[in-house]
Amino acid sequence: MRPIRPVLRVLTTTLLSLVTGAAAVLGASPALASASVDYVALGDSYSSGLGTRDYDSGSGDCLRGPKAYPALWSASRAPTTFRFAACAGATTDDVKANQLGALSSGTDLVSVSVGGNDAGFGDRVTTCQLGTDEACDQAVDEAEAYARSTLPARLDSTYQAIRRGAPKAKVFVLGYPRLFELGSCPVFGALSEPKRVRLNEAADLLAQVISARAKAAGFTFVDVRQRFAGHGVCSRTPWVNGLSWPINESYHPNVDGHAKGYLPVLDKAISSVTTTAR
Repeated sequence: MRPIRPVLRVLTTTLLSLVTGAAAVLGASPALASASVDYVALGDSYSSGLGTRDYDSGSGDCLRGPKAYPALWSASRAPTTFRFAACAGATTDDVKANQLGALSSGTDLVSVSVGGNDAGFGDRVTTCQLGTDEACDQAVDEAEAYARSTLPARLDSTYQAIRRGAPKAKVFVLGYPRLFELGSCPVFGALSEPKRVRLNEAADLLAQVISARAKAAGFTFVDVRQRFAGHGVCSRTPWVNGLSWPINESYHPNVDGHAKGYLPVLDKAISSVTTTAR
C-alpha cells in the first residue's frame, strides 16, 4: 500500500491544477460577463421609459426615467459606464442624428428599440381609438405596407451606423409587445375586439421585420411578445397603459412592463449570448 501523505499531495496538486485551469477559462469570458461593461441605451419611447410616469428632469421631451428597463439593468448590474440616449418619439433618423454620439470604440453593450414611429403606429392607434373598425383596419393596412416596403432599409441603415459607432459591441434589438388582450375589456376607452386584433397583428408584423433586419446585421433580436402575453391592455394585471392622461402615456409599458416585461428578457438574452460566446 502506498503511503497516504504522498497520495494526498498528488491529489492536492491535481485539484489545484483543475481549479486554476477553470479560473483561466472563466477569466477568458467576453466583456459582457466581466465587471467592466460600457453600456449605451438607444431608441424610442419604449426604451426611454415613457409610460412609467417618472422622468429625469434633465431629459426634457425625451422623457427618460429611472424605471425604464435600461436604467433598471444599469442599476442592477452596475456597468462601468451607462449612457442613456433613448428619446420618446425617436425614429430611425433621430437615432442616427441625435443618439449615436453616445457610442464609442469602447462600447461593449448596446440596446435599441426603434421602428414603430417610422411606421406611424402611434398615429394608427389614435385612428383606431377615435374611428370606426373600418378606419382602423385601413390605417393598420397602411402601416403594415410601410413596414414591409420602406422600414427594412431604414433599419439596415440605422444598424449599420450603430455598428460603425460601436464596432466591438454586442447589440440587442428590443421588439415591441402586443398591446392588447382579446375578449371582454371593461376598461375606460376600450377598443373593439376587431381593432385590438388588427393592432396586435401589426405588432407581429413589426416583430418579423425588425427581427429579420437585426439578424442580417449580426445583432440579437429580443422578442418581448411572449413575456407580455396575458398582461396587455384589458388584462387583470396590465403591463401596458390603456387610454391615459397625459395622453402620451397611453399604450406604453408601465412600471411593471419595464421591470417584469422588458428587463428579464433583456437580461436573459445578454446572459445567453455571453454563455454561448465562452
